[in-house]
Amino acid sequence: MKVIAFKRELQGSGASRRLRISGQTPGIVYGGAEAPVLISLDHNALYHALKKEVFHSSILDLEIDGVSQQVLLRDFQVHAYKQLVLHADFQRVDSKQAIHVKVALHFINADVSPAVKLHGATISHVANEIEVSCLPGQLPEFINVDLSNIDVGHSLHVGDLVLPAGVTVVAHGDNLTIATASIPAGAVAAEAEAAAAVDADKK
Repeated sequence: MKVIAFKRELQGSGASRRLRISGQTPGIVYGGAEAPVLISLDHNALYHALKKEVFHSSILDLEIDGVSQQVLLRDFQVHAYKQLVLHADFQRVDSKQAIHVKVALHFINADVSPAVKLHGATISHVANEIEVSCLPGQLPEFINVDLSNIDVGHSLHVGDLVLPAGVTVVAHGDNLTIATASIPAGAVAAEAEAAAAVDADKK
């Protein structure tokens, strides 16, 4: 994805406020061998880009005054209640150096799993993203989590994920749980009542 930005010279809250009033969002680009650069971006374009999942987990082509460089979105701040992006941080990437990035998880095939198909279970997503390490050119837009074999009382863990070539999980702890399958408490109670009714009829 391509992002257009412009260098800005003025700093401080007053300058940033004037930028926002004019429809711009202040930002910064840092990392690599070059010094950090203060930038401004079109607010509406950035606001809509932030709604796209791919914008958060892709190498972006950031063009500053006609010169492009590859970056990652590293952070952004939004107003507490207004639809307003206050600031955006981008980090330069080197095609030969591994990066750590959080990537979204896409859960697929839940409807054909034994848990759902046979038992009417609910599958809970314990995590919606994971942190991975890879070269910039190998960064996946998302990672699929195949739920087709999950059954009631079972869980899927990080170790069960099928990762793209060159991608490894940056795990903060043991084999973390990604999804679990369980029958809702209401359904369990209903089944128990039905079973009790059947037993009563037999008597």
